[in-house]
Amino acid sequence: MCGRFAMNKETNELIEEFVAQGGRAQDWRPSYSVAPTSDAPIVREWAGEDGTVNREVTVARWDWPKPPSRPTGAPIINARMEKLPTGFWVGAFSNARCIVPMLGYYEWTGPKGDKQPHFIHSDELLAAAGLTWTMDVAGERRRVFVVVTREARDASGEVHDRMPAFLTPDLWDDWLSPVSLTVDGDATQSKAHRAELLADLDHTSSAIASTMRTYEVDRRVNNSRTVDPSDSSLIEPVS
Repeated sequence: MCGRFAMNKETNELIEEFVAQGGRAQDWRPSYSVAPTSDAPIVREWAGEDGTVNREVTVARWDWPKPPSRPTGAPIINARMEKLPTGFWVGAFSNARCIVPMLGYYEWTGPKGDKQPHFIHSDELLAAAGLTWTMDVAGERRRVFVVVTREARDASGEVHDRMPAFLTPDLWDDWLSPVSLTVDGDATQSKAHRAELLADLDHTSSAIASTMRTYEVDRRVNNSRTVDPSDSSLIEPVS
C-alpha cells in the first residue's frame, strides 16, 4: 500500500530529472505529506496530432473515480500490480501509464489510535509506476492518478506487506510510451505485450526495493488535516 508520500522537488527540478516539457505544473509546491485526494506532480507522455510524442510534468489528483460496484468507501489510490493486465485496470495499464516522483512514502505500525509512522526511502528521487486518466470529479474534468503497488520486499516489508512499484530509469521510456499495449484484433499479442511490461516492472521494482531503508518519524504525520505539508522536518527521523 502507499497511503501518503513526500515530494520536495520544484517543477523545474522535475523537468530536469525526467527530461520533460513542464506543461501544467505551475501551481505545484513541494509537499512532505501528499495525502489521498490532494494534487501532486506526475510525468506522462502523449502523442500530438502529428505523431510527435510529448513528455510533460503536470499536476493531477491522487484519486480514481469509483466503479458502479463500489459507490462508497475510501478513495481508490493504489492499483495492485498483479491485477493490471485484466479487469478494471487493463485499459489504463494498456494506454495511460505515468510516473509519480517521490522522495519516499509513509507507512504505519501499531494499534489504531496509537500508530507509529515510518518513512521509507532510498538515496535518490524515486519514480513510482502509476496510471493516469482524465475523468469527471465532482462535475469537473480532472486528470487523476493511482500508484501501482506490489508485495513489499526487503526493508519495506518490515513495515507493511505492500509497497509502490518503482521504476529504474531504463524502463521510463517503455512505461511512459503512449503507444497502446493493445493490438486491435489480436488478443494473443495484446496479452503478450502486457505480460512483457509487467515482467519488466517486477524486475526493476525488485531492484529498487533492495535499496529502500526505513525509520520512524514524528507522529504529527498522522494527521494530514492539521500538519503543515511544507515542513521538511516531517521526514526527519525521531530519536
